Amino acid sequence: MSDSQAVSAAVAKLYNTYPFPPEPLLDEPPPGYNWRWNWLTAHSFCTGYKPQRQDIRILDAGCGTGVGTEYLVHLNPKAAVVGIDLSTGALAVAKERCQRSGANRVEFHHLSLYDVEELPGEFDLINCVGVLHHLSDPIRGIQALAKKLAPGGFMHIFVYGELGRWEIQLMQKAIAILQGDKRGDYRDGVQVGRQIFSSLPENNRIVKYEKQRWSWENQRDECFADMYVHPQEIDYNIDTLFELIDAAGLEFIGFSNPGFWQLDRLLGKAPELIERSQELSDRQRYRLIELLDPEVTHYEFFLGRPPLTKADWSNDSTLLAATVELSPCIDGFPSRAIFNHDYQIVNLSEAEFEFLQNCDGNSTVAEILTSVQLELDGVRTLLQQQLILLTPA
Repeated sequence: MSDSQAVSAAVAKLYNTYPFPPEPLLDEPPPGYNWRWNWLTAHSFCTGYKPQRQDIRILDAGCGTGVGTEYLVHLNPKAAVVGIDLSTGALAVAKERCQRSGANRVEFHHLSLYDVEELPGEFDLINCVGVLHHLSDPIRGIQALAKKLAPGGFMHIFVYGELGRWEIQLMQKAIAILQGDKRGDYRDGVQVGRQIFSSLPENNRIVKYEKQRWSWENQRDECFADMYVHPQEIDYNIDTLFELIDAAGLEFIGFSNPGFWQLDRLLGKAPELIERSQELSDRQRYRLIELLDPEVTHYEFFLGRPPLTKADWSNDSTLLAATVELSPCIDGFPSRAIFNHDYQIVNLSEAEFEFLQNCDGNSTVAEILTSVQLELDGVRTLLQQQLILLTPA
C-alpha cells in the first residue's frame, strides 16, 4: 500500500467511525442559506452579474454526511448535483439526509478526489470544503478537481490556516504522544483528549482557546475527533496557500470573506503605512494582514477557469440599462433592517429600502430610479453588499 493509499484508508476509517459533519437529519429542507453554495450569488460574487444558465452541474467533492450537498440541491433547484467521498459510513448518512429532506437531484459515488476523473463530464461549480488539507498530496487533489471544472466555471475551496490553529496543532501532537501504539484508534484518541482537557489548569492557553472558539461544537465526539485526532492535516499560510492555488492552473478570484482582507481595518489609523502598503503585491498584503491578525483558522475562496467574463459597472449607462432583482441570500425583507448574505444586520436607508422594493427582476435600474431618490453609487453599494443581482442589457 502506498503512502497515499494508507492516508486515504486512515481518513476513511476516521469518518466511518465518526461520520462528519454530525448535523441532525431533517424531514424538510435545511434552514437558511450559504451564499457560497447558491449558483446565483456565487456567480454574481465572482463576475458581478447574474448567470444566464441555472441548469448546471455541481460537484460536492468530499461531501461527508451531505450537509453541504443538501444545501447545494435545495439552493439550486435546476442543478444536477454529484457528491463524492471516501467514507462509506458518511455517504450512507448523506444519502439518508438528502432522501429525507427531498433533495432528490443528487447522485453519490464512493470515490477519492484523486479519482474524480472517473466521473463523466465537467462541472460548472465544484465545492470542496474541508477536504484538500486532509490529503497526503493536496496539489494532486486540486489538480484533479481543476480538470473537471468547465470553462467559465468556479471552484469554492475551504482549507485550514496554521496561525489560528496553533493551539489545535499542539493538542493533536499531545494526544498522539499519549496514544502511542493506539494511535489510529479514534475512540481512544477522543477519550485521551477529553481527559487532557479535564485535567489541564483553567488558565492553560490550550484550554482557554478551546473554550473561546470550539467547546460548543466539540461537545459532539464527531467534531472533537475531526479536530484533534485526525490522521492527516496540512495547515496553510498565505505563502503556501498560493503555492497550492498556482498549482491548480486556475484564476484566483478572491476570498469569500473580503472584509477580513482589508488592511484599513488594522492600519487605518496610520495612513503613512497604508500608503507604503500600496507598493505591495496582493499576496504580500494578504500575508501582512494575517501576520497582524493571526486568528486565521481557515481560508475560503473562489477559483475560476477562463474564459471568465466579468461585468464592469463603473459605466453609468451600462449600470442604468441592467435588470435588477433581490439576492436570494438575504433574510428579513421587506424591512429596513435585514440580514445580508453573511447573516449580518444591514440597516437600509429609506432610499435603499424603496429601491429594493422595486427590484422585481424585470425592471431596469434606470426605470426604478425614475421614482426612487438613490444615487448610482448607492446602487453600486447594494451590489457590493451582495443585496442585489444585476443582469446586463
